[in-house]
Amino acid sequence: MDVADGLSRDGHDDLAIARALEEDIIFGRLAPGSRLTEDSLLARFAVTRHGARQALAQLETMGIVIRERNKGATVRSLSPQQVREIYDVRELLQRQAALWIPLPAPAELIERLSAIHLDHGRCIAQRNLRGVHEANDRFHLTMFAACGNAQLVQTIEHYMRLSLPVRAHSMADSEALKVSHEHHRLMIEMLKGRDSWVLAQLCVDHLQPSKRHYLSLIQPG
Repeated sequence: MDVADGLSRDGHDDLAIARALEEDIIFGRLAPGSRLTEDSLLARFAVTRHGARQALAQLETMGIVIRERNKGATVRSLSPQQVREIYDVRELLQRQAALWIPLPAPAELIERLSAIHLDHGRCIAQRNLRGVHEANDRFHLTMFAACGNAQLVQTIEHYMRLSLPVRAHSMADSEALKVSHEHHRLMIEMLKGRDSWVLAQLCVDHLQPSKRHYLSLIQPG
């Protein structure tokens, strides 16, 4: 067992490797377009070749790695057009989910979101970027689950994963994190009211800062 990586050869190491690589991708340690080879995973982790292949397959399923025949795996990179198309779909999905949430929302949902919001704030203060990322996704998936359509929520989650290269660039920006945290607070307040359209528009507006920032990086000027 490789104590440093916390992985073993017991058949479950592929999930741990996928999580470690996902974190590298989210926080920019593996740039878009970086190659991921089985040999590099074997050198880094205590893993079998089968485990390495399974880890890459898991990342491909998540949408953050692309595998091509005879070329291997690479970290997914997005063109400006792909970014716009992904975010066009995210806006449609999240607006509709927000409109389907019955308002005012149940007290239980408000309590759960408030607890996640507190956790998100603590992680921001501690500069725990993994915690920020996980609390952020947990907040949105918990809220959108209240729309009552599991297929819609699954699709929202899929597009959240596709947009990971975009969202990652905002993780290290303290001001962007403060804005995101404030948006979450406002969403909770709106869930206590009755105006679904205002909530839906905020869910769309919430997507824009990371999209604009990423586009400014890949097509400056």
